[in-house]
Amino acid sequence: SRLGDIYVNDAFGTAHRAHASTTVVAQFFEDKCFGYLLAKEIKSLDKVLNSNEKPVTAILGGAKVSTKITVIENILDKIDHLIIGGGMTYTFIKAQGGHIGNSLVEDDKQELALEILKKAKEKGVEVHLPVDSVIADSFSEQASTQTESVDNIPDGWMGLDVGEKTLENFARVIKDSKIILWNGPVGVFEMDTFANGTIYGSCQSY
Repeated sequence: SRLGDIYVNDAFGTAHRAHASTTVVAQFFEDKCFGYLLAKEIKSLDKVLNSNEKPVTAILGGAKVSTKITVIENILDKIDHLIIGGGMTYTFIKAQGGHIGNSLVEDDKQELALEILKKAKEKGVEVHLPVDSVIADSFSEQASTQTESVDNIPDGWMGLDVGEKTLENFARVIKDSKIILWNGPVGVFEMDTFANGTIYGSCQSY
């Protein structure tokens, strides 16, 4: 902190976390503020949450349900469609009795996943989960891959991206939407082999 005069937080994705770089170091600055990128994110959220345009679709991806629960709770009253992708898909699928192989899962959040589905239904929000996945036998760019039903992934295999049928389903929802809020990737986009869902989805959104 001695190296700076003003603290600027421009990391929307980590602004809510108690990291040393976002909470502790900030305590040692008298002058601190948010940056332009974070302000842009907030303006985008405000547009979604306060717009009269319909339908509104939220696309939520990423690894864990636990990191998205606050977002979900705050947008259910404002959206018409909720698309769920990424690693948290498999917590929802397992909670509903599906077989997810070695896919990422938060076992302690299965009840939470079911509660989210229940609340969405009560509020008239249509939830869209993947129906197929691109699966791999290891978490690697060089892994063997195939496409399988999202609720029938063999042991030893893990879901790392959404499949073609899912992309078709998601595309129909996205194309009919007036406003889209997207938070988090729908696959392991850092690896080209598993980036198709995220790249394709972004193209549909624009």
